[in-house]
Amino acid sequence: MTAYPQTARLAAQLAAAGAPIAPPALDEFLRGVAAAPEGHDPDAWTALVAPSAGAELRAGLRRALESARTTARAAAARAESPLALLRAELARRGLDGFVVPRADEHQGEYVPRCAARLAWVSGFTGSAGTAVALRECAALFVDGRYTLQAENEAADGFETVPIADTPVESWIAETLGAGARLGYDPRLHTRRQCKALAAACDRAGAALEAVADNPLDAVWADRPPPPIAPAVPHEERFAGRAAADKRAELADLLARERLSAAVLTAPDSIAWLLNVRGGDVEYTPLPLSFAILHADATVDLFVDSRKLAPGLAAHLGNGVRAREPGAFEPALRALEGRVAVDPARVSEWAHRAVEAGAAEIVARADPCQRAKAVKNATELAGARAAHLRDGAALARFLCWLDREAPSGALTEIAAADRLEARRRENANFRGLSFPTISGAGPNGAIVHYRVGPESDRRLEPGSLYLVDSGAQYLDGTTDVTRTVAIGAPTAEMRDRFTRVLKGHIAIARAVFPAGTTGAQLDSLARAALWRAGLDYRHGTGHGVGSYLGVHEGPQGISRAAAETPLEPGMIVSNEPGYYKAGAWGIRVENLVAVAAADDLPGAEGDFLAFETLTLAPIDRRLADPAPLDAAERGWLDSYHARVRSALAPLVDAETAAWLEAACAPLGPA
Repeated sequence: MTAYPQTARLAAQLAAAGAPIAPPALDEFLRGVAAAPEGHDPDAWTALVAPSAGAELRAGLRRALESARTTARAAAARAESPLALLRAELARRGLDGFVVPRADEHQGEYVPRCAARLAWVSGFTGSAGTAVALRECAALFVDGRYTLQAENEAADGFETVPIADTPVESWIAETLGAGARLGYDPRLHTRRQCKALAAACDRAGAALEAVADNPLDAVWADRPPPPIAPAVPHEERFAGRAAADKRAELADLLARERLSAAVLTAPDSIAWLLNVRGGDVEYTPLPLSFAILHADATVDLFVDSRKLAPGLAAHLGNGVRAREPGAFEPALRALEGRVAVDPARVSEWAHRAVEAGAAEIVARADPCQRAKAVKNATELAGARAAHLRDGAALARFLCWLDREAPSGALTEIAAADRLEARRRENANFRGLSFPTISGAGPNGAIVHYRVGPESDRRLEPGSLYLVDSGAQYLDGTTDVTRTVAIGAPTAEMRDRFTRVLKGHIAIARAVFPAGTTGAQLDSLARAALWRAGLDYRHGTGHGVGSYLGVHEGPQGISRAAAETPLEPGMIVSNEPGYYKAGAWGIRVENLVAVAAADDLPGAEGDFLAFETLTLAPIDRRLADPAPLDAAERGWLDSYHARVRSALAPLVDAETAAWLEAACAPLGPA
């Protein structure tokens, strides 16, 4: 590899500063930093090679990084047709097809650039999907959130298939020829997924074959390297518990179940367990890593040592042994006793490595997931504080929007940029929690719409504007959606909005016995829409982390969330919606925390309710009082009174006056 410009001189400067690193290693390091998201502090990575660098050395490091990024962009622009390249490689290997999931070795929602194989081969950039490339045809499978996006983005040669109508396995069973060999990368599929794929191949009379190395990687000439972003401590004043206490609690759980260890491949689990955060992927503060939690409360952490920020080793303590990622597979093979492996999260590759040794695999859910989902008192207090600051930023944005949008001059990108700028002014802000969905008119009907220069619409009078956004703060993660009328709404818009609002209020006011799952509540949000023959094709609510993933399991409110009971301390979203294709979309989303229902005198057993965390006005112009009953109107008026009282002291005089009108009582039916 040719060294980047200034690399040799920069290496000499680093050596003079007491941080020697040879040009080849520096080149590789810079490519890794270039492959990571820029992050809230674009210079934080410099501490990994030169913690005490002066201004001149930092400037040199910045120039070298920009050169690395320029080289990577130039290589990407020269790429050939990915599907044709893949098919040629499959033919060379004697394979008739290949499965390309939107996943990496960790099965997370966001993947690093080096693992964005689905986007590279198909053009689809959504956060969930699967492609199957055969010699004569190729299909891209997406759920209802992404149908329109996939149709717009899919490269030539790919058929977009709604997964609700035709699951991947059904398509394989019907399309794959007898005797065919379908390849897959065992690092990118869980054991549960592999069993389903194997069954589909059996039905087709074909064979499912694991590959030792991914054929996409062999033909993806400009594939970025694994990312390098600083892994840093997450302070206990935000986490609420010491990492040693978490390790001890889960180790005790393993011991009670006669388990010697648990395999952890989900970076959010590891980040929570060890009170560590990072920046290897967009929107979620994760250091990509693997871990093994032992029943003696020690942890083997497998992470690129170049990411470890100064002071992290002391933070981890003697109970955590940091090792390079390449040591993970040998460590799995060396495990003994009964080892917990999550079949829904851990890859087939890791399963096979454990099986190759003397250990007995016990199928068990990742022990960190439920523990992480139940927020402690500090995390809940942090969530409330983060939502208060976030609400003030959103109120300032909505006031500005109300003033400027009727002119018809605002665009989706301008609005999203303005909202992000307001959030950046907040304390503890560390970036957005997902790409802002800023959808005007028909773009609002695309559930996971992502605006770009080619799709940027103006907010026009007589339309609806849907903005779904959130932020990462050191003390909490936010996610909120508001639908705003630009000018006078139509009767149909108000009817649909009011039905969505009724569903939102039904969830917000729900009282339910302990042990209830989100699947049992989901229909409450849909009832008013169902009565008009309407529905929406996404879940009503997802779990949310604490300065972690904005989409967090295992809790949720949806038809699929049938296994995990809601517990006090869990945070979920409440977001029913309605989407009129080609016209407009409606969604009302707040985050809520599960809490004990204390105001039930004579209750027979433990009952739960929701505490609404989000503080932002709901557009009263879209709410028709007539279909709302007294309790629903009372909830909306009470919520708005709380929003006005909480936010008015935090905003400027113009926004405070706007809040007074936006949060006024709805009035009688």
